[in-house]
Amino acid sequence: MEAVKNDLRKKGGKVEVVVMDMSNSFKSAVTKALGKPVIVADRFHCCCYIYWALERVRRSVQNVFDDYNCKKCKRMKHVFYKKKENLSEVQRWYLDRYLSMSDELCEVYDLKELFCEWLEKEKEIGSSNISYVKETLYEFYRKVEASNIDVFKSAIQTFRKWQPEIFNSFAFGYTNGFTEGLNNQTKVFKRHAFGFKRYDCLRMRILLHHQWKHAPAHIG
Repeated sequence: MEAVKNDLRKKGGKVEVVVMDMSNSFKSAVTKALGKPVIVADRFHCCCYIYWALERVRRSVQNVFDDYNCKKCKRMKHVFYKKKENLSEVQRWYLDRYLSMSDELCEVYDLKELFCEWLEKEKEIGSSNISYVKETLYEFYRKVEASNIDVFKSAIQTFRKWQPEIFNSFAFGYTNGFTEGLNNQTKVFKRHAFGFKRYDCLRMRILLHHQWKHAPAHIG
């Protein structure tokens, strides 16, 4: 974290807003290096906590299925994450099948759907009505607490700790989705090339991908 703090001090003198994942270490480094900027919790990472909770329950539940359904549920895990309206008829059949086989999995799926529905609505009105965002998020908390799903209860404990930063994501509308996309593409390049020995080759590969072919360099 010292390296992060030093880099922030050098380049972030005029930073007013910082978008980050929900990492206490990054938050501490930003606060110490930049004073008190507005910190925004990236909404993608909020969703991750919900989907991680769903995934943990799915893995636990499928292990009590018979061998065939255990393997099939694992292969069809994507049906639990896609929007219901985007599922094909076959995918919807598998979703209904495995939800009917476990009350716990069904409850977790309903909580996930409730969160996604909340998120979509609040993205539209959040910047103009933060009090309503807060009220509806508390309503989601109450439904989670009324459930018997410990992993979801753990997720909302994290949400409570990061609540001001989550509300900031609606108030300011900032996201680091573009940066996360670049990071993901870079990892794909490295994986396909089985690693790069030279940083300049990796850099030029990324630039070429984004059609910056006028860059004066030779790749070899």
